[in-house]
Amino acid sequence: MGAPPMEIDVILNPAEIALLPQRDLSNATCVVFDVLRATSSMITALAHGAAEIHPVRTIEEARELKLRVPDALLGGERQGDPIPGFDLGNSPFEYRERSAGRRIISTTTNGTIALRACELARRVLVGAILNLSAVAEELGRSAAEQVILICAGTFADFALEDAWAAGALISKMKAGSLSDSAQAMAALVAHRSDPASVLRGAKNGRALIAKGREAEVEWCARESEWNIVGEMKSGVIRRLEP
Repeated sequence: MGAPPMEIDVILNPAEIALLPQRDLSNATCVVFDVLRATSSMITALAHGAAEIHPVRTIEEARELKLRVPDALLGGERQGDPIPGFDLGNSPFEYRERSAGRRIISTTTNGTIALRACELARRVLVGAILNLSAVAEELGRSAAEQVILICAGTFADFALEDAWAAGALISKMKAGSLSDSAQAMAALVAHRSDPASVLRGAKNGRALIAKGREAEVEWCARESEWNIVGEMKSGVIRRLEP
């Protein structure tokens, strides 16, 4: 007999994410998307030699962990802006320039909370448009049976860019069973195939462009730029080696 067909579900907003710790995730592979910009910055960091990334929920937790890991860089954002006293904000360009060989402690409004909500899952992978093909290949290679795509959202709201990324990943996989939300995300990508256009038109994209950060939006829209997968184990993200 062959492997059981893959089942794919999509979590679309922070209210659903808050319920994940109550679910049995022991057989689930979770893929977390916060395209603008947390997971895109994480994949950029790993692509440029970051040793590991510690996603934490709060600023206080980040500062406490820094005491135990004094050589780590503190990075993150609140309201989209850098946190006072931190080494890095949430721009992928900062992580491109300063990540080589470094450990990074990261806290963001939605992305790191979504990652930690999945920590009891069988596996947790970091997803972005930048590494869509690599994540799809890893899911296929591992013969994952239950896949949950987590759209981190913005504050308490749905985020179009995360949903598009989830749908684009679905389009790259052979799934035996799609939930209603997964079918809807696949249909979204079939209707709007250009990630740069989607990100520019999304609420987060428009907000970043208004702040002069259009180059960051364009960077995060680069599809399958790197053959890199980040995996979180015991609260630490590292590049998954072949």
